[in-house]
Amino acid sequence: MSLPALSRRDFLVSASAAALAAALPARAAAAKAPAWKIGCFNRPWTKWSYDETLDAIKGAGYGTTGLLSPTKADIFTHASATPDYLAGLKQKIAARGLAVNMTSLRMRHELPLAGLIADTRQQLANGHTLGVEFALTFGVDKPEHYEAYFKAMADAAAFAQERGIKLVMKPHGGGSGSSDEIRSALKRVGHPNFKIWYDAGNIIYYTGKDPIAEFKPIAEHVTGFCAKDCGAPKGDVMIQFGTGKVDFVAMFKAMKAAGFNGPLMVECCKIGATPQETMANARANRLFLEKALAAV
Repeated sequence: MSLPALSRRDFLVSASAAALAAALPARAAAAKAPAWKIGCFNRPWTKWSYDETLDAIKGAGYGTTGLLSPTKADIFTHASATPDYLAGLKQKIAARGLAVNMTSLRMRHELPLAGLIADTRQQLANGHTLGVEFALTFGVDKPEHYEAYFKAMADAAAFAQERGIKLVMKPHGGGSGSSDEIRSALKRVGHPNFKIWYDAGNIIYYTGKDPIAEFKPIAEHVTGFCAKDCGAPKGDVMIQFGTGKVDFVAMFKAMKAAGFNGPLMVECCKIGATPQETMANARANRLFLEKALAAV
């Protein structure tokens, strides 16, 4: 028995449905790529002025920066920063059309606990003046400083929360070396406003362990990512992404599976002879991350 001929209308409907079905896999794949914001820290440009740094970050195609590495000329949110300095800093960043999402905290372990808490609170207050969303601590290296550090962080987490700032710690050896130390730190601080900004490159640099395996036990606490590559324990980190041992695509897949939805902040790239050469390397690392995200 022959099938009835399709009407012109039926043919067009069928053809449209087929075209839509053919397009769905590609669209679905594109929709699955994480839309995590990519920003850039100032670390690659610390030997140049902050004006040159901001121009380079903007020129490399970033819209967000973070105050990771202070210099003698630019102390960022150090406790000694004056209102005039902070106002000028805020204006410099805004003049480039950039947003600033993070400042780093410097812990003065030589101070007694009361002094350490007061100094940390002032840094957070300065960060609030700049309007940052995150304040990042590098953890603690020496066991003799652990007790005071964790007490100061518990106080800082509450103080920061009152000001709308999220307190975060990155893997950095010592008391924040690998997932075991990080889980211990989270427990000892014991405050919901104390989270983790993961750093796969630092896991390799400080511990030689697998960054993906170390991520999984702390995944629920990770709210940001410091992007750097590293080829070996204590190896160079001022390198281009893809030249070390961090598997960014696999890392991002694990982060996506865990429900990560924070920013990716480029911390490192190869430092060139000029700010402009370094800018080109920072741009290349941004493009690398965008390509890696597209493959997730």
